[in-house]
Amino acid sequence: MTAAEETLEDLPPSAKLVYKVLEYDGPKTQKAIVEESMLSARTVRYALERLQNRGVVDEDIYFADARQSLYRLSCRKENESEDAETEAAT
Repeated sequence: MTAAEETLEDLPPSAKLVYKVLEYDGPKTQKAIVEESMLSARTVRYALERLQNRGVVDEDIYFADARQSLYRLSCRKENESEDAETEAAT
């Protein structure tokens, strides 16, 4: 089991779905996550809050529209999961 899977293990399914959307599609705004995941805006906000509290997701400024935030997977967690995959392959 990778570090990311362990971190997500006891989170609600909505948080796992938001994580997977960010993992597959890269950085997105909350609005884009709502559209991609087909979850309600409130559910996405809650999921992002839970993921941020775990240190799995970072919030940045969205330069195209400063009223919105850009959410991306934390570099630290991405590197840990890549390291775990590399170790598993060897």
